[in-house]
Amino acid sequence: MSRFFANGSDSESESSEDEIQATNFNKASAFQFSDDEEEVKRVVRSTKEKRYENLTSIIKTIRNHKKIKDIPNTLSSFEDLTRAYQKALPVISKEENGITPRFYIRCLAELEDFINEVWEDREGRKNLSKNNSKSLGTLRQKVRKYIKDFEDDLSRFREAPDQESEAEDEVVALESDGGDAGDDSDSGVKPTEAAPKAVKTAPAKAAPADDDDSDDSIDWDSDSESETESSDDENQYQNMRERFLKRTTEKEEKDDDKRKDKRKEQKIKIRKRAEDDEDGEWETVVKGHVVEKPKMFEKDAEIDVPLVLAKLLEIMSARGKKRTDRRLQIDLLFELRDISDQHNLGTAVSVKIHFNIISAIYDYNQKISEPMKLEHWALLLEVMQSMMKLLLANADIIMSESVAEEHEEYVTAPFYVRGCPLAAVERLDDEFVKLLKECDPHSNDYVSRLKDEVNVVKTIELVLQYFERSGTNNERCRIYLRKIEHLYYKFDPEVLKKKRGEVPATTSTSVDVMDKLCKFIYAKDDTDRIRTRAILAHIYHHAMHDNWFQARDLVLMSHLQDNIDAADPATRILYNRMMANLGLCAFRQENVKDAHHCLVDLMVTGKPKELLAQGLLPQRQHERSAEQEKIEKQRQMPFHMHINLELLECVYLVSAMLLEIPYIAAHEFDARRRMISKTFYQQLRSSERQSLVGPPESMREHVVAAAKAMRCGNWQACANFIVNKKMNTKVWDLFYESDRVREMLTKFIKEESLRTYLFTYSNVYTSISIPSLAQMYELPVPKVHSIISKMIINEELMASLDDPSETVVMHRSEPSRLQALAMQFVDKVTNLVDVNEKVFDMKQGNFFQRGNMGNRGDRGYNRNQNNQGGNWLGQRRDRNNRNRNQRGHHKNNQDRQQQQQQQVQTIDEE
Repeated sequence: MSRFFANGSDSESESSEDEIQATNFNKASAFQFSDDEEEVKRVVRSTKEKRYENLTSIIKTIRNHKKIKDIPNTLSSFEDLTRAYQKALPVISKEENGITPRFYIRCLAELEDFINEVWEDREGRKNLSKNNSKSLGTLRQKVRKYIKDFEDDLSRFREAPDQESEAEDEVVALESDGGDAGDDSDSGVKPTEAAPKAVKTAPAKAAPADDDDSDDSIDWDSDSESETESSDDENQYQNMRERFLKRTTEKEEKDDDKRKDKRKEQKIKIRKRAEDDEDGEWETVVKGHVVEKPKMFEKDAEIDVPLVLAKLLEIMSARGKKRTDRRLQIDLLFELRDISDQHNLGTAVSVKIHFNIISAIYDYNQKISEPMKLEHWALLLEVMQSMMKLLLANADIIMSESVAEEHEEYVTAPFYVRGCPLAAVERLDDEFVKLLKECDPHSNDYVSRLKDEVNVVKTIELVLQYFERSGTNNERCRIYLRKIEHLYYKFDPEVLKKKRGEVPATTSTSVDVMDKLCKFIYAKDDTDRIRTRAILAHIYHHAMHDNWFQARDLVLMSHLQDNIDAADPATRILYNRMMANLGLCAFRQENVKDAHHCLVDLMVTGKPKELLAQGLLPQRQHERSAEQEKIEKQRQMPFHMHINLELLECVYLVSAMLLEIPYIAAHEFDARRRMISKTFYQQLRSSERQSLVGPPESMREHVVAAAKAMRCGNWQACANFIVNKKMNTKVWDLFYESDRVREMLTKFIKEESLRTYLFTYSNVYTSISIPSLAQMYELPVPKVHSIISKMIINEELMASLDDPSETVVMHRSEPSRLQALAMQFVDKVTNLVDVNEKVFDMKQGNFFQRGNMGNRGDRGYNRNQNNQGGNWLGQRRDRNNRNRNQRGHHKNNQDRQQQQQQQVQTIDEE
C-alpha cells in the first residue's frame, strides 16, 4: 500500500491482517510489507537546506582528507565543492542577498593555509609520492585561481578569523542535536547541516522564537496526530507492525520535552546575542596568544637618561629569543622614543632609540631571502631618514661601530653612540631590491614600489653627507658605491645636449657626478672589489651616453678581462652587463667590428639571459637543486635594469652579417677559411639547406634574408629587410635617436654591399666605371674611390685605378672558377691521403705489441721475459720497422709533390 494512504479504511486493514497471519513469522520477509511505510513521515526540505547540506558534507570530507594529507582525494573533493557551490549560487543570491556563507569562506581559508603549509615544507614535499606531489601542484594552482573571486571575503575573514565562531558552532550543534533526537514523536524532521549565516545577517533571517522547527520543513502527518493517538488507544494493535514497536515511556517523553525547552532557550540566546552585535561595534580578534602590553615605567618613577637606557637594554635583550613578540617590541621602542622626546632627554638618546628601532624592524622578518612587509618598509624609510636628519643637524653626535658600549656618552658633548648607519642603509638598499623582485614587473605594484627609489636615494644622500663630514675613506667608498649603483644605468639626455652645446658647459650632469665618485674610489679604495665594481659602472655609464673612446680606454687600461673570472658572481654579472652595453655603444658609433667583439662572448653561449641575470633557463641535462635555484634567483637584476635581449641579438647578428658576408665573398673558394661568427654562420647554412624558404617572419629570418640579398650585391633589398620592416623597426626604436641609427645602418649596408659585389663579380669585368658604381649604390664618388683604394692597398682586390677615365682596371691574377675548384679538389685529396697514412702508421706501430696478435703476442711477450737477450732483439726489430716506414713515407711525399706539379702544369696548359 502506498504511503499516501496511511489512514486507510478498516476493511483494508482487516484484509491485510488476514494475509499477514497466513505467513510464516520466522522469516525476515514476513515483516517487509507495504504497511511499513505507513509510519514513515514525509519530509519536504527547501532547496537551501539541500544545497547547504551538500556543501557541509563535502567540507567535512575535505577536512578529513587534510588530516591524513590525502592530497589527490582533497583535489577531487575540492572540485566537487566548487561544483556544489555553483549549484547553490541561486539560493545564496536569493536567501543571503549575494553574501558568501561564512562557513564556505572558512573552508577556503583553511584549505589555502593547508596548501601553503605543505608547499613551504620543502623537506616534506621531497618525501611525497609522485601522485601526491603532482596533485599538490594541481591543487595549489586551482585554489589560487579560484579564491581570486573571494579575495575581499577572505581578507575580512583573516582579519577576524575566530569572530562569530561560537554562534556558528551553537547553531550547527542545535540542528545536529535536533537530528539526533529525531523529533520522532512530534515533528519527524530529518537533521540537516544547513550552515548558519553571519551574525550580522542573523536577526533579519532568524525564525520566530516560538517555532521549534525550520520554516521550510513541512510535516504531512502533523494534522492527524491526535486522530492516530485516539485510534491507538481504541485499537491497541491495529496491525502487526505495532506489535513489535518500542513504546516510549513517560520518562523519555519528559526528557524530550526538556531537550526541546533547552533548544528553545539556546536559540533565544543566540538571537539576542546577534541583536546585541547588530547594535554594537565589531571587535577585532588577534590571532594567536594575546600578550598584554607591559607598563613602560611606574607612575612615580623619575624618568632620566639612565632609566631610559636601562629600559632600552631590557627591551633589546629579548631580541632573537623564542617567545619574543617582535611587533610588541617595535611598539615599545616607539613608545620609549616618544617618552624620551617628551622629557627632553637629548638628541643622542633619541638617535640611539632610532637605531634600535631600525634593528628591530630588520629582525621582524626572520627569512633573509623574503622581502619585508610594506607597512614595515614605509616605517623603515621614515625612521631611517629621521635618524640621519638628527645626525646631520647635530655635529656633536658621533655614531660609529668602533665606539664600545662602555664608552657611550649621552649626557655631555661630544656624544658618542654605538651604531653603524652605513650597514643600516646597505641593508635598506638590499631590502628595496628584494621588494622589486617580489613584484610582477608588468603590474602597477612594481611601478608603485619603484617610486620608493626616490626616498631610498634621498636616504643614501643623507648618509653620504654624514660620512663626508666624519667618516673614514673605506666608509666613504662604500657609500659612494651605493650611490653609483643607483646612477650608472640611468640615461641622462643633458649629457648629449651638453656635447652639442645646447646647454651651458657649466651644467652638472650624471657623467660629472659619476666621474667625481669613481675617481675618489680609484684613489682611496684599498679593496679590489669596490674599485672593480666602480670601474665597471663607470664604463657602463660612459657607453650609455656614447662616450665610446672613454669607455674603451677604461676597459683597456684596467685589464679587467684578464682577472674577471676570479671575481664574485655579482661582479661577473656587472661585467657582462658592461660588455653588452659597450657593444651597443660601439654599434651606435659605427664601430661594427668592435661591437661584434664585445657581444660575441655573450651570444655564442646561447645563454645571454642567464649571463646578464635577467632570468633562468630550464636545465636539460641536469636539474638545479632547490638551494641552488634560490641562490640564482637572489642574484637576478630588477626588471627596470634589464637590457633588451632582442635588441642585443639583433645588433650582434647585423654586425656579424656586415663582417661575414664580404669575407665569404672574398674567400669563396678557400677551403680553410675561418668563421667570424659561428652563430650567424649556422643560421645562414640552415637556411640554405631548406628546400623551401618562405618570407621572413622572425628577427633572425630577416637578418638571414638580408644576408642573402647582400651576397648578390642588392643593397636595397638588404636595407629593406633590416631597417624598414615592422618587426625590426620596433627593435631600432629602442635606441636613443633611432633615426640616426637607421641612417648609419643604411650607409654601412651600401658600403659592405659594394665590397661584396666587387669580390663576387671582379673576375667578370675587365674594367668598371667608378661613377656607375656610385650611381648603383647611391654613394658619393669620393667614397667609392676610397673603398676601392683600401681594397687594393689591403691586397683584397687585384686591380688598379685609372684616374683620368675614373675606372678600375682588373688584373686577372685570380684563378678562374674551374681552376679554383681544381685546387680545392687537390687539397681535399691530399688531406685524405694524409689521414690514411696516419691510420696505417698507427696500425704498424702496434703490430707487435702485447694483446693485438692474440696468442702469438702473448708467446712473444713471455719469450722476451724468459730470455735475457730477447729485449735487445725486440728493440732492433722495432728500429728496423720504424726506418722502413720513414723511407716509405718519404717516397710517398715525393710522389705526391710530383703529382701536384703535373696537375698544375696541365691546368696552365689548358
